[in-house]
Amino acid sequence: MGVNRRLSVAPMMDCTDRFDRYFLRLISPQVLLYTEMITTGAILHGDRDRHLSFHGAEHPVAAQLGGSDPDDLARAAEIAAGYGYDEINLNVGCPSDRVQSGRFGACLMQEPELVADCVRAMRAAVSIPVTVKSRIGVDDQDDYDDLKHFVETVAAADCETFIVHARKAWLSGLRPKQNREVPPLRYALVHHLKRDFPALEIVINGGIASLDQAADQLTHVDGVMIGRAAYNDPYMLADAGRLLFGDTAPVPDRHAILERYTPFVEGELKRGVPLQRMTRHIIGLFNGCRGARAWRRFLSENACRAGAGVAVIREAAALVDADHASAPARRTA
Repeated sequence: MGVNRRLSVAPMMDCTDRFDRYFLRLISPQVLLYTEMITTGAILHGDRDRHLSFHGAEHPVAAQLGGSDPDDLARAAEIAAGYGYDEINLNVGCPSDRVQSGRFGACLMQEPELVADCVRAMRAAVSIPVTVKSRIGVDDQDDYDDLKHFVETVAAADCETFIVHARKAWLSGLRPKQNREVPPLRYALVHHLKRDFPALEIVINGGIASLDQAADQLTHVDGVMIGRAAYNDPYMLADAGRLLFGDTAPVPDRHAILERYTPFVEGELKRGVPLQRMTRHIIGLFNGCRGARAWRRFLSENACRAGAGVAVIREAAALVDADHASAPARRTA
């Protein structure tokens, strides 16, 4: 299939932009990264460079698309593939009202034939993998037979990889944040999918907060996608190479990661990008270290100042105990 999905970081709106992805790549060279969801309209009618441009160091990286018109998705996928992405992913899991009003996201789980048409059109337009990210169900359509029918239908359109958030989505009555927390996790349904579809690549998502938990899930499925836990505590990914990919390279310490990030930041500052757009993604780097609170406070108070530069990052990092920051990544939540 060309892309190792053993561990990936979930597409997250207002989080996994190109600045965050570059930073995460410095922590883990193997983890598969995803863009924020990009609508077909933004690509076909908006500033596609703003949405699709990325740094070559981000590979492997996938573009997640939102839409429900097969022709539009095919055109958007072809454009995204032209930028060099390693995978195109279709969002069939976002439950927000705004997404539903555009007839895409989780509501599409109620229309598996349409999702299959979308996948078929994208597959015909690109040579890279086309994958689907879904929930286990929506509203009262949430038993295993419904999920199995959805996967069977979409797999018939040559979709080989399904990333399944192990919660159902309520299409009304819950905010997006609540939809990530309130519906119960049902990992067993995703494990059941892998048993019933051994030829498909099944990746599990939802509530996985440590590499130990990821390793446990990998005894049942092909891959694990981690979301908020990796964004809030990005250094948790540092040990992924050794634990999940068999890599023997030394784990980079936090200060070394920052020193590799600052030249990138300097380049973006010269292009007019405000410092805060980049530092907001690194707030959690020193979680668990002595001085982490001072680091967070200094960044929060100073990165937003007019003319702020990389000196702010270095001054904030100096507040953290250097020896403690060199400790191995914490693997548990």
